[in-house]
Amino acid sequence: MGWQDRVISDPNICHGKACIKGTRVMVSVIIDNVAEGESPQKIAAAYHIDPQDVRAALLYVAELARERVVPLPAGASG
Repeated sequence: MGWQDRVISDPNICHGKACIKGTRVMVSVIIDNVAEGESPQKIAAAYHIDPQDVRAALLYVAELARERVVPLPAGASG
């Protein structure tokens, strides 16, 4: 499965933000939930989507990360 089968961007849905096909569940919402430690199954149940939609959202974001470089301060430590 490719993320392209499940993630869409339509100017008439969620102002063109990437979301799961057939829903108004934005990829950013899914990623926020993943970042908070929620399981794909729990996210899927909460938003009435398939766990594979969660995987597709992660694959989409991974693609974005490969295509875009965000400058980070050199030698920054936390």
